[in-house]
Amino acid sequence: MVEVADIFRAHGEEYRAKFGQRMLPSHLRAMRAIESCRTPALGGQVYYCEDCDETLFSYHSCKNRHCPKCQNHQAQEWLEKQKELLLPVNYFLVTFTLPDELRQLARSNQREVYNLLFRASAEALQQLAADPRFVGGQLGMVGVLHTWTRALVYHPHVHYIVSGGGLETEGRWRASRENFLVPVEALSMLFRAKVRDQMKKAGLADDIEERVWKKDWVVHSEPVGSGESAFKYLAPYIFRVAISNNRILKLEEGRVTFCYKESATDKIRTCTLSAEEFIRRFLQHVLPERFVKVRCYGLMSPTNRDLLEEARQQLSAGKKEGEPSESEEIVEEPKQCRLCPRCGKEMKLIERLRARSREPP
Repeated sequence: MVEVADIFRAHGEEYRAKFGQRMLPSHLRAMRAIESCRTPALGGQVYYCEDCDETLFSYHSCKNRHCPKCQNHQAQEWLEKQKELLLPVNYFLVTFTLPDELRQLARSNQREVYNLLFRASAEALQQLAADPRFVGGQLGMVGVLHTWTRALVYHPHVHYIVSGGGLETEGRWRASRENFLVPVEALSMLFRAKVRDQMKKAGLADDIEERVWKKDWVVHSEPVGSGESAFKYLAPYIFRVAISNNRILKLEEGRVTFCYKESATDKIRTCTLSAEEFIRRFLQHVLPERFVKVRCYGLMSPTNRDLLEEARQQLSAGKKEGEPSESEEIVEEPKQCRLCPRCGKEMKLIERLRARSREPP
């Protein structure tokens, strides 16, 4: 199976030689990390099976958040931590998307534009939800930034999991309608206006054509069920990278072929790119260093945990004592051990391998 790491190892040096002077440090670090992931460069352990005389080398992972091999297990760990925040209400998935005309600007000013994308979308949704005609209270929101399509095209947008109701200023819980949170058309207009104002304030709107502020912007809202099912839906978005290794079909003669599902038809398509173009598309989804891609607002904000608890107590007031909730279920994790790939017996750790000294950037 071809992996992103194989493509980087085969063509990364050529790519860095051509574009290295213009590459962001975060892109260079991501490439180096992925190239060395689970190789002798990072060190590891040697295991031995006394039953069948098998020796197994296990190398350390790079733990870079953009590495396809290092993020799979973290989604479940994150999901377990969120259970204590769940409210026993229906939730909604609300998505805000930047229009095509702003994507080049976003790619060149990622930290600034991603930050204002979060601020504008969260403010717009909270402002509209505060209207008594819709919710009339403060929502609980968890948002995650997503920057790609399945074909690796640059497409920045934010997904929010939003509580189906909110807490009034007087402290009473107000539920939204079961299948309706706020009017999407009004939300789209408010979101567009807030992005415009914040871009002007940041000095980023000088070259944007006026028609951008008059066209319809894409905002989508849909009910997604209970809190646990909603977070299960969101968790993969948090730890998913631009492309998984199992979607890469081949690397031949400097060209990469991968598959993806077409959104409009759900049909499986293939795309073939030069290795250089593949690396470019992958790296444009590497986030700025230390950028926080998951953000909590309203009742979910760490500063509002007392309000979240107040809402939970109100919503749970009619619940029978001793009745477990989704968030109270405890799942025992099986003890992890290294099993022999040949006979299946438990292996013995016999040596630890030190990581090689890092090469200069």
